Amino acid sequence: MTSLDLSVVIPVFEEEESLQELSEWISRVMQTHGFSYEVILIDDGSNDNSWNKIVEISEANPHFKGLRFNRNYGKSAALQTGFRAAQGEVVITLDADLQDSPDEIPELYRMITNEGYQLVSGWKRKRNDPISKTIPSRFFNYVTRKISGIDIHDFNCGLKAYHRTVVKNISVYGEMHRYIPVIAKWAGFRKIGEKIVTHQERKFGRSKYGFERFARGFLDLLTITFVGRFSMRPMHFFGTLGILSFLIGFTFTVKIFWDKIDSIYISQIPLKRDIAEQPIFYLALVAVIIGVQLFVTGFLAELITRQSLSKKDYLVIETAGLEEIPQAVKIKVV
Repeated sequence: MTSLDLSVVIPVFEEEESLQELSEWISRVMQTHGFSYEVILIDDGSNDNSWNKIVEISEANPHFKGLRFNRNYGKSAALQTGFRAAQGEVVITLDADLQDSPDEIPELYRMITNEGYQLVSGWKRKRNDPISKTIPSRFFNYVTRKISGIDIHDFNCGLKAYHRTVVKNISVYGEMHRYIPVIAKWAGFRKIGEKIVTHQERKFGRSKYGFERFARGFLDLLTITFVGRFSMRPMHFFGTLGILSFLIGFTFTVKIFWDKIDSIYISQIPLKRDIAEQPIFYLALVAVIIGVQLFVTGFLAELITRQSLSKKDYLVIETAGLEEIPQAVKIKVV
């Protein structure tokens, strides 16, 4: 069991001007509230003097630690690396640009430890950003809220708090940092809360994100939704689409042959075009073939999934009446 109350994980990308003030601010908050803590600064391949500043801060204060990437991998990679290195019982993430206030840390910590939340996301209800960012962000959060079923207002807020069990059992990759609450929910962590936080005006530098992040964000949302819902039961997705496509093709086929039978034996009115000359014939043929292919894809995916599940460890967070876990049971206690 870790002896630290808090780990603060901070991705850094070209924020050399703000690091000194941020480190002093965090230190004041921690000393005021008597936390045992560590601060992990991850330099995500900065081209400025950020790393030298991190080294300087860590030498002056042993609570501060630094990790440096050889190039820019993105915020998700920085967070994932910080999560793996964190030793605190509660893990706090915030951005390095001074727009997230460290004064929020004690209350976020209390919500995790006293109120039983597994994840608490900050909500920048009043944002100090231009309208070109706030309007798309509200729409993005609305769609994410509806698709994920998680009732929080600001999925992309960098200021979040996690119980240690959460960060040690989720994987953040690509640009999935926007959807950590969704990833946590699909991993079984459903005690997700929200706290209104202060959004500071940017003091140094400029935003590192452009409008293209929203397009990538929606693609990532579709990916994580699919993986979360169907990764353990792919046949439910591919099989359903396959059966639907096959039934459409089969229905068209029946209609074509019924029309042929009707023209010969019932109405005796010759068809204007032969079966093979009708566009609907090829549509029916394609639909049947696609249906079969989707069904086979689902079947193969199901076989692969079941093979991987045979090697999977299932997360057990508490036990009762057991002194040790039976070796034959593939579970792990965190």
